[in-house]
Amino acid sequence: MLVSAKEMLTKARAGKYAVGQFNINNLEWTKSILLTAQELNSPVILGVSEGAGKYMCGFKTVTEMVKAMVDELKITVPVALHLDHGTYEGAKKCIEAGFSSIMFDGSHYPIEENIEKTKELVATCNELGLSLEAEVGSIGGEEDGVVGMGECADPDECKMIADLGVTMLAAGIGNIHGKYPENWPGLRFDVLAAIKEKVGDMPLVLHGGTGIPADMIKEAISLGVAKINVNTECQIAFAEATRKYIEAGKDLQGKGFDPRKLLAPGAEAIKATVKEKMELFGSVNKA
Repeated sequence: MLVSAKEMLTKARAGKYAVGQFNINNLEWTKSILLTAQELNSPVILGVSEGAGKYMCGFKTVTEMVKAMVDELKITVPVALHLDHGTYEGAKKCIEAGFSSIMFDGSHYPIEENIEKTKELVATCNELGLSLEAEVGSIGGEEDGVVGMGECADPDECKMIADLGVTMLAAGIGNIHGKYPENWPGLRFDVLAAIKEKVGDMPLVLHGGTGIPADMIKEAISLGVAKINVNTECQIAFAEATRKYIEAGKDLQGKGFDPRKLLAPGAEAIKATVKEKMELFGSVNKA
């Protein structure tokens, strides 16, 4: 049973912790994240980018796989299936495919158009009981071909979008997708505080959670961030563990070439990364 992210984020906001969104790319990824959430008794958001949705043979395939897995693995913690950085068309497709949460990223449109499209999606999501994330001010780095430079959102624009009735708001505060460059100046807490002042109790979302120092993460949570997105870190951990397995020649021993054996160390590495993040975000035993 998939749930909207609304309740889990309202609780996180009030309890001063954050729920992690972990992006999924395949069956192993999904299984590792769900098992870790269950083990730690933590709510979890599974993020699916449009590229990953395409890779996994469409959003309907993803929905059916996640639902069946939740059932089969007897997952009882709250699980939201969320479109990450959706286009307007992608958002419509995910609503049809049975996702329980949607992100519409209209940050590259002029604010008027972002408002117009977000408003329409708010009405649809409210009707169906889905949560909706909107974005103001582009997040730096690269996300499915869109490159931004770690810009900061305008607090007044944030209020305009928040007032439309979205569930959560992603606002750029100098954060970047992917790896952070050496000279990264850090998160802009002054901007975050100004946004918080304008949007009140609205749960805020921090994109680009990979590589932000722990103390900054904790400060961001204290200032109203209730959802933190993690993707690159799991990918790096997975690749590293797979590389070690092959470099140690384990794929050449016995049935070591069996994909289930070959992918097992990577799957374990994802579990370890997710556990570390859930502990940092404070969502353990919050299901």
